[in-house]
Amino acid sequence: MTMPSAADAGLVGCERCGATVALPGPGRSARCGRCHCPVHARRPRSLEQSLAWLVAGVICYVPANALPVMYTSGVGGEHDSTIMSGVLGFWRAGSWGIALVIFLASVAVPATKFAGLGVLLWTVQTGRAGHARERAKLYRTIELVGYWSMLDVAVVGLTAALLQFDALGHAEPRIGIAFFCATVVFTMLSALSFDQRLIWDKSPHHVGI
Repeated sequence: MTMPSAADAGLVGCERCGATVALPGPGRSARCGRCHCPVHARRPRSLEQSLAWLVAGVICYVPANALPVMYTSGVGGEHDSTIMSGVLGFWRAGSWGIALVIFLASVAVPATKFAGLGVLLWTVQTGRAGHARERAKLYRTIELVGYWSMLDVAVVGLTAALLQFDALGHAEPRIGIAFFCATVVFTMLSALSFDQRLIWDKSPHHVGI
């Protein structure tokens, strides 16, 4: 048995505060009576905006991994470090936990976000109706891990700050970290631009499920 949606009843929920608002007529806009934010049955051009931010993030991800993210100098010499060389350096030094955290935050998480957002955009664009609950959980997971995506930037900043107090070493960020920051910001904007209500448009809502 299929349950009617709020849109079928002429209602829409405010994405900011959750208040229920009557849908405006064709060609008209509406604002939430509680927080005065614009409300839409579905966010205009959500898929296009989300895809554009995702593509921008993927483009920046390439130089973020190929270019150095940090320069260090000390008794061991001078060298520029990329994300992966930094992971390998910590691993060889026996700091396996730090190496694993940086790898997850800087390599695995962005790649997973790219794949997850790509799946969501593709399934909505093609009108896929199945596994709506799983896709909704995927979107919430992408939102959650996005808050940890700047961990590698924090590690670089902390390392550089600590070495400034050490007379035997010096560190400073390189251009790669700027591309990585852009990757994180663009993927977060992609997730925020995606209207998750689109996931349910083609999916029947069954009573008792």
